[in-house]
Amino acid sequence: MPNTSDEGLVRGIRRWDLVAVTINGIIGAGIFGLPAKVYALIGTYSLIAFVACALVVAIIILCFAEVSSRFDETGGPYLYAREAYGPTTAFQIGWLIWLARLTAFAANCNLMINYLGYFWAGATTPFWRAVVIIATVVALMTINLLGIRQAANVSNVFTIGKLLPMLIFIAAGLFFLNPQAYTFGPSPSTHAFSQSVLLLIYAFTGFEMAVIPAGETRDPQRDLPRALLIALGVVATFYIFIQIVCVGTLPELAQSQKPLADAGMRFLGVAGGALISAGAIISIIGNLNILVLSGSRIPFAMAEQKQLPTLLGKVHPKTFVPYVAIIVTSAVMLFMTLKSSFVAALTISAIARLITYAATAISLPVFRHRVQAPAALFNLPAGPLFAAIAVILIAWLLLNSTLQEAKMSALAIVVGFAIYFGYRLLAGTKKDTM
Repeated sequence: MPNTSDEGLVRGIRRWDLVAVTINGIIGAGIFGLPAKVYALIGTYSLIAFVACALVVAIIILCFAEVSSRFDETGGPYLYAREAYGPTTAFQIGWLIWLARLTAFAANCNLMINYLGYFWAGATTPFWRAVVIIATVVALMTINLLGIRQAANVSNVFTIGKLLPMLIFIAAGLFFLNPQAYTFGPSPSTHAFSQSVLLLIYAFTGFEMAVIPAGETRDPQRDLPRALLIALGVVATFYIFIQIVCVGTLPELAQSQKPLADAGMRFLGVAGGALISAGAIISIIGNLNILVLSGSRIPFAMAEQKQLPTLLGKVHPKTFVPYVAIIVTSAVMLFMTLKSSFVAALTISAIARLITYAATAISLPVFRHRVQAPAALFNLPAGPLFAAIAVILIAWLLLNSTLQEAKMSALAIVVGFAIYFGYRLLAGTKKDTM
């Protein structure tokens, strides 16, 4: 009999699997375009922006490290909100997390098609685009239905597959750096620097996907804090060196649409462009796999708490995965990806994640002051201070969001409340008629 959680899920994710899940959750497609956008804003100071952004995310991750070390159930931020604030707030957090996964999948999958067009022009035509999207979703859904070990093994393979091209890019590029490219001019304005960090913050997010399947992790309370911090260290190191190479090898960096591919072609020739394009595809597929894995566990956790139909909480008797939640989540992802107009809803993803981060950071002092709260196996020194700093930084990022993002997110929140109260009403009516 496999080691299962109280929810009936197999605890098959090991410590280094968690590191791979976190890396895959963070590294998607952003790093393949952001170096140029940030450089266009603040020039060589973009190197400092990468470091500043890594520090901001580190503070948020430290809050996640302590809070996650208190729990071994599925749900991540939804679970923390349920325990800290109650069911209403928890439902809204869970809804926003799920919606962020759906919209991120739609946007990244469509972006993958664009990179695939580098090797196969027909991939971007309507017919083949639909075929590739359907094949991708069905393949990832099947992998996740087979079992948590299969999904974790695929994550491990794609982690190596996405880091290897980046490592080759960095190692080769360091031999072609132009020292004069690192001359710092006049200091950028505070607004420009803040805008740069805000752009980069989205390339560093996604780490929260590792805490969601805690019910399928062998020792989540001990392993999650370490995995989060190790993964951030790996990602930050790669990102900073990538920016160093881009700045030092590509004079027209500010105008580049595909900075890594353009820089790779500069010092590795056509093979360099192909290597980076292939790396982008691999990176995105690895990210999509984790989006299916983590995204499906949110409705499962909500169904476990009777906040969604109990059907979504069913676990397969042989594979021990929440198969109904996986199928439903994959189906919605497929629909949203095929309907390209839904990609505009990606603006929800950024704010939804920031709200999730704030809720988790605030829960840190809440749990510390609650006598009956589960014990933390990772205690962050000056934890409440770090939580306060995290909330301030998140508020700053939210204030720098666009009006369109705010409108879309407000609409999503209203829809979430409508679903919550509508389902409660429906469930109450069913009980009364029994």
